[in-house]
Amino acid sequence: MRITTLAEYGVICALHLARRAADGPVTGRDIAAREQLPGDYVEQILLRLRRAGLVRSTRGAHGGYMLAREPQGISIRDVIEASESTTFDLHCLSHPVGEERCSTAHNCSIRPVWMLLQSKIDDVLQSVRLSDLLMEEGEVRTRVGLPPSVQAAAPDARVLPILA
Repeated sequence: MRITTLAEYGVICALHLARRAADGPVTGRDIAAREQLPGDYVEQILLRLRRAGLVRSTRGAHGGYMLAREPQGISIRDVIEASESTTFDLHCLSHPVGEERCSTAHNCSIRPVWMLLQSKIDDVLQSVRLSDLLMEEGEVRTRVGLPPSVQAAAPDARVLPILA
């Protein structure tokens, strides 16, 4: 699985708006400049987030974008689905190898694994809120259930994390 540029930039833009919620509307140009992202891409993402009801826009000299809800009411899954339209592409459904091989009527032992993976990914992304990402990395690691970073625990350690 890969996180697409649209999904990553969507989270960056939404997090930027969450950090600046007290500042009022923020322009897409300002987000692009501060986050060092392509301006046209940011505008496209903000439009998608607006259509999904995650941000609202105001026009005029002091216009721009703001979150439509509080950061604790917006999950990372919400942002990725708005930016990308899906969190995990079931390739066998979107790009089937062959009609008879990949139809839902066909007995496929691989499809349940991809469906389980999609469900697990969606569960994790749904459990993380924009408000969680407003904290320092160490606090976010703790909130999402990861151990402290290897570098923070032992700066000279060359240990790979173990996936549970």
